[in-house]
Amino acid sequence: MNIEEIKKVLPHRYPFLLVDRVLEVDETSIKAYKNVTVNEEFFNGHFPGQPIMPGVLQVEALAQAGAIMLMTQQVDDPQETLMVFTGINKCKFRKQVVPGDQLMLEVELGSKKRNFVTMKGIATVDGKVACELEASAALVPRESV
Repeated sequence: MNIEEIKKVLPHRYPFLLVDRVLEVDETSIKAYKNVTVNEEFFNGHFPGQPIMPGVLQVEALAQAGAIMLMTQQVDDPQETLMVFTGINKCKFRKQVVPGDQLMLEVELGSKKRNFVTMKGIATVDGKVACELEASAALVPRESV
């Protein structure tokens, strides 16, 4: 999926859309990436002179990848559904993510019971783990705009 296809299933927009391309997706897993560029807004303050992608944005990128998997594979009408976090567990940051990196996002579905899901996510740079987590989320109706 390219960025225009991603925008059809995610409500996020710049500067908060954190998935650039989906390489593979099926009913239980997704592989996608975020190109981390020096002109990202958050680098203006995190940190001047030593830019590091905030860990919370790495978590959000994994969540967005998971949402793409769910919206394209598990949901009948993605335009009517929103995925929201209900929990983040065992989150670890192992490597700094800096401008020029390509953050690979891999998410696997753990369980799905009605509208609640669990997932495991790993974000890597050059094959080295930058962030890993377990997360839970709910699929809820999207409010009309």
